[in-house]
Amino acid sequence: MTSMSAMPSHLWINGHVLPSAVARLSPFDHGWLVGDGAFETLVARAGVPFALRRHHERLVDSCAALGIEPPTLLIFRDALLAVMRATGHSDARLRFTISSGDGPMGSDKGESMPTMTAVAVAVPAWPPSTAVVTVPWTRNETGALAGFKTTSYGENVRALAYAKAHSAGEAIFPNTRGLLCEGTGSNVFLVIDGVLTTPSLDSGCLPGITRALVLEACGARGLVIQEIPIAMADFTACEEAFITSSTRDVMPVSHIDGRALKHLPGAFTARAAAALAELMSSDVDP
Repeated sequence: MTSMSAMPSHLWINGHVLPSAVARLSPFDHGWLVGDGAFETLVARAGVPFALRRHHERLVDSCAALGIEPPTLLIFRDALLAVMRATGHSDARLRFTISSGDGPMGSDKGESMPTMTAVAVAVPAWPPSTAVVTVPWTRNETGALAGFKTTSYGENVRALAYAKAHSAGEAIFPNTRGLLCEGTGSNVFLVIDGVLTTPSLDSGCLPGITRALVLEACGARGLVIQEIPIAMADFTACEEAFITSSTRDVMPVSHIDGRALKHLPGAFTARAAAALAELMSSDVDP
């Protein structure tokens, strides 16, 4: 359980930076009542949020799917910078959340303005690799929220708890067609017949920012990556895999369903990690 001492000292809420001890949201907010909201998680290094524009663009897409008026890029950026200053984090895990605001008890939307919050905490200290397990539940690749980053995370909470109960650090979902989809907070890459491979977006996976950056960075280095439908059997039998996310970057997979992988980290994983690191160290925001 997270202790209160680990909580951030300040939050940004609707344009105001407030101490966490006094910051409050309405009990009628639809993000709380029915999960009617969207969010982005990104990292900042030396005070600069990484891939800021890409994260804002994805947030705009998620808001459009939910019928929520999105923040401007200026509001998005200034909120993150303000909460970083208030908490004293220059290297930070940042989260910007937006909901449709106050609404009725049911699924009907209200007429209030959106609620927006931003928070900055220390970047997680991830292990060098992680075990993953496949879960007995599916992602609905044709669902209304497929491919969008919303606050409706109940499935992820249950799946990650399942993974932790099975001594793993991430849970992997198939979709309704029995194809590889994604993790609870990550995209999946694996090597199939000597080719680095990742599920195509029609699998229902989130269009991860780090996923896209790995594809582009590897392509610039001449490393071919195929985006195709992937059978779960190909994933569970593979000998090299990694997951990606904004806070994990490229993280090698050590075990799948308790089976140790032969290559840790494998050659493809090392090349992908190096390509992403080179991109992240450049002065250009991708």
